[in-house]
Amino acid sequence: MKKHILCLGDSNTHGYCADPADCADGGIRFNEDERWTCLLQKALGPDFLVTEEGLSGRTTVFPDPLHETMDALTVLYSLLKSHEVIDLLIIMLGTNDTKERLGANASCIAIGMERLVRKAQSVDCWGNHAPNILIVCPPPIRPEMEQAECGQPMGKGCLEKSRELPIYYKKTAELVGAHFLDAAECEFNPVDGMHLTKKGHAQLAAMLAEKVSELL
Repeated sequence: MKKHILCLGDSNTHGYCADPADCADGGIRFNEDERWTCLLQKALGPDFLVTEEGLSGRTTVFPDPLHETMDALTVLYSLLKSHEVIDLLIIMLGTNDTKERLGANASCIAIGMERLVRKAQSVDCWGNHAPNILIVCPPPIRPEMEQAECGQPMGKGCLEKSRELPIYYKKTAELVGAHFLDAAECEFNPVDGMHLTKKGHAQLAAMLAEKVSELL
């Protein structure tokens, strides 16, 4: 059986493209030759199965009053059980947690990640091995977000909170016995300031391919 990697995330795992000119198909989603999940699959080869589980707007544990079941915690058990057996769970969340309406600072977002990871560790989806989880901290939000139309509902304080996340996430990973990767070097676009470019997807896939070789 192939080594199974489940990628749990938000729009940057789903592959949302904020700049159609940056996407080969000119649409709102990067295609299978561009998304980091698909690039990771190609880099790892046929002995691995990489599964996408990305939802635009998804948070760690914070319910969104404007939309239903946007927090990963609510659906985590069913997701993990539907995709078992899982050899590695990659979680890249946190950008949406910075929304002003959710009222969480960087420290609280990290506590949310801790709760999410501990829940994942408790689910019987790991076969005959111990839970294996990699926390990926998203790149910090760029200042352009504040001027973008989609940045208006994000609210105030998002940039500052996203910049503080790596420190807290790293501590969380150490606390719960998870692995950690800071994706700060991966390129966010200047259109809305909070989504990966085509280059950013390639950068993240390369980083993860190297990291996965250490973990599996």
